[in-house]
Amino acid sequence: MTSKAIETFEHAIQDAIDLLNHFDALNTKPPPPQIEVLKRASLVMALAALETYFEDRLVEACEAICGKSKGDSFLAQFMKDSLTRDLKYFHTPSTDRVRSIFQKYLGVDVTEGWQWNNVEPSAARAELNRLAKKRGDIAHRSWRPTSGEPQPQGHAVTRDNLRKHIHFVRQLVQATDTYLAAEL
Repeated sequence: MTSKAIETFEHAIQDAIDLLNHFDALNTKPPPPQIEVLKRASLVMALAALETYFEDRLVEACEAICGKSKGDSFLAQFMKDSLTRDLKYFHTPSTDRVRSIFQKYLGVDVTEGWQWNNVEPSAARAELNRLAKKRGDIAHRSWRPTSGEPQPQGHAVTRDNLRKHIHFVRQLVQATDTYLAAEL
């Protein structure tokens, strides 16, 4: 059974896909340099969808656990209130942040479940950290070329890598949902 959080994620990730499709539609020969913002925005939106998934999935699991207690017990309310406070500071889902908050509230290292096809948990953790750093660099530093000069390191996000990043995020969500369904 899939979670409600994964349904919300599938709706949210569509923004990242739509931005990439807009990039493709506007990508003429030669491409106008200002369309690069669509790829950067797409990556930011993909990571925002992932962050929201983790938050929603954690809330969903905690509500299921708290729902097992009789009435509105003090401990159940404490857990809900504590989670609400912690989620205010849960930004840019790095491996350590995700692992820590899921262990705190559910007692599981969800990153151990990040395995699919030829991807092992350690590789998935490393890739998530690379994407979280790239998202931070893009969101806070822009990586936009200045004065019409090309960027020395190339584009912040290439089209092919963006497609891979979106695919990775989708696989990560699916692996997380599958793992939590089996563990909880």
